[in-house]
Amino acid sequence: MNGSSKGKIGNANVMVNAFLKGAQEAGADTFNRKEIKHCKCCHTSWDRGPGRCVSKDDMLESCRLRGATIIVFASPIYFENISGMLKVFMDRMTMLGSPHAQKNVKEERQHVESAGVQASKLMLISSCGYPDRSEFDVTSLWIKRVAQKMRMKLVGEIYATQGKFLTSPTEELRPIISNYLQLLEKAGAEIATDMKFSPTTYKLLQERNFTLSQ
Repeated sequence: MNGSSKGKIGNANVMVNAFLKGAQEAGADTFNRKEIKHCKCCHTSWDRGPGRCVSKDDMLESCRLRGATIIVFASPIYFENISGMLKVFMDRMTMLGSPHAQKNVKEERQHVESAGVQASKLMLISSCGYPDRSEFDVTSLWIKRVAQKMRMKLVGEIYATQGKFLTSPTEELRPIISNYLQLLEKAGAEIATDMKFSPTTYKLLQERNFTLSQ
């Protein structure tokens, strides 16, 4: 699920495309969401059961994820947090949970499965404009809380600082960007085949940012 308002021309989308290319070449099926309306916070699903919602759009189909084994969220950093588009999607995830999610782990997992979510693993891809990796602190805490709420295993977080260079690299940075995109493809292939990153790949992903000193 790519929450960038810039869509195909966004910096985060460059990362997503490289990651999905590697996953697809390794045999994975991938897809994106469609029309998602704002949550009305009516808690209809809490009264009628998980997966029931008053808003008629593509949300339920997106949540079922067609037998997906892993969910990948992507978002640029907007004002120290995820984008509004991704937040709208996450607000609607309320339809899958119960008001007692933290009180009964077994019950909550059953509720999520009954609503059609089969994925048990989760990861996040994000980019920001600044060189400081602390820009991702809020988002990193958020995705960990989401994984806890949805009873999923967080298998990785991929963050890229100075994201503008992904779409507008200088001549000096082009080799660095090319190598980074190849690394993302490798990461996508590893997730598709093993459902996890190799230690070497994940270490490189955690260290990477776009500076001429690399």
